[in-house]
Amino acid sequence: MPAVRLLPPATLLLLLTTACASAPARTGPDTTPWREPSSYAYTLVSDTQVLAGTFRITVRDARVTAATGLDDKRLLPQLPTIGDLLTRLREARERDADTADIEYAPDGRPTRLVLDDSKNAVDDEATYTITAYTAAPA
Repeated sequence: MPAVRLLPPATLLLLLTTACASAPARTGPDTTPWREPSSYAYTLVSDTQVLAGTFRITVRDARVTAATGLDDKRLLPQLPTIGDLLTRLREARERDADTADIEYAPDGRPTRLVLDDSKNAVDDEATYTITAYTAAPA
């Protein structure tokens, strides 16, 4: 009998969110016309050793000002802005990481980043999925 593997809740949420996307994502280099606004909110699904979970993040004046853990209600002191995630992507590409991929929404904003410095190393992979993005009124 084949083994059954259960998916973690964050992975299941990611799959359901991706399946419900209204427009296909585009992939490619991080050169995009989208510019990070100084204030916005988004939901981050992170699958990394250091930062794992689902978080609702509010950014004001280019700084994280509020964050709530949506899966287990824990707060972490260092949650990234979307600009921080784009910096991680750029730095991974500069050091020739084995994987440094990005997907974009039709409006040019990033929706998913996948980073892996070394395919042969364990626990250095990172996947960041950005959903429920809302720009703050100007």
